[in-house]
Amino acid sequence: MRAQRAYTAGLAKQAERQAQAQLAEARRAVTEERLQIARELHDVVAHSLSLIAVQAGVANYVASARPEEAARALSSIEATSRGALGEMRRLLGVLRDGDHGPELGPAHRLADLGQLVTSTADAGVKVQLEVHGSQRDLPPGVDLAAYRIVQEALTNVVKHARTTACQVVVTYERDAVCVEITDEGHGAAAAAVRPGHGIAGMAERAGLYGGEFQAGPLPGGGFRVAARLPLDSAPGEPAKEPIA
Repeated sequence: MRAQRAYTAGLAKQAERQAQAQLAEARRAVTEERLQIARELHDVVAHSLSLIAVQAGVANYVASARPEEAARALSSIEATSRGALGEMRRLLGVLRDGDHGPELGPAHRLADLGQLVTSTADAGVKVQLEVHGSQRDLPPGVDLAAYRIVQEALTNVVKHARTTACQVVVTYERDAVCVEITDEGHGAAAAAVRPGHGIAGMAERAGLYGGEFQAGPLPGGGFRVAARLPLDSAPGEPAKEPIA
C-alpha cells in the first residue's frame, strides 16, 4: 500500500510538472506572438505616419501656389491612412479572444513592393527597384520579414537620409532571398546619434529566421541596409555572422 501511494504521488507530481511546463511554454509563445505584433505595429505606424507627415508638409507648402499638387498630396495621405488603418485592424484582430474576430487579410510579401515604392515616391523619395534571380513564392514568414526590412529601411531614408532617391535590390538565390537598400543621402550620422527601434527591429527579423543582417554608413556617404534570409531555416534559429 505504501508503495502504491508513493507511486500515485509520483505520478501526480510528474503530471503537475508537465502542466507547469506546458503553461510556461504557452506563456512564452504568447509573449513571442505579442512581440511579433509589436514589431508589426511599429512598422505600420512608423512608415505610414512618416509618409503622411512628409505629404502633409508638401500640401501645406504648395497649397496656395499649386493647389493641384496639394490635392494630389492630400489624396495620397488619404490612401496611406486607409491602408495603415486596414493593416492595424488586421494585426490587432489576432489579439481578439474567440473565433468571431474580423477576417484577416493576407500578410505583405516582396511581391507587394511596387505599392511600397509608389507610396515612398509620394513622400518625395524615388525608389529604383531591381529584382534579380527567379522570383517565386517564399515561406510566408520569410516573405513578410524581408518585406518589413525593406519597408523600415525606406522609412529611415524618408526620415533621415535627406535625399530624393534610393535603390532597392532583391535577389532570389537558390536557398535564400537577399534585400539591399542603399542611398546617397547625408543623414546617416544624425540618425546614428539617436538610434531608434528600426534597425534593431530589422536585425531581430533577420535573426528570427537565422539570417544575416548589416546596416551602416557607406564610405563615400549614404547608408546601406542588407539582409540575407535562408529559406530552409525555422523561426528561432540563431542568426549568422553579419554579411560583408
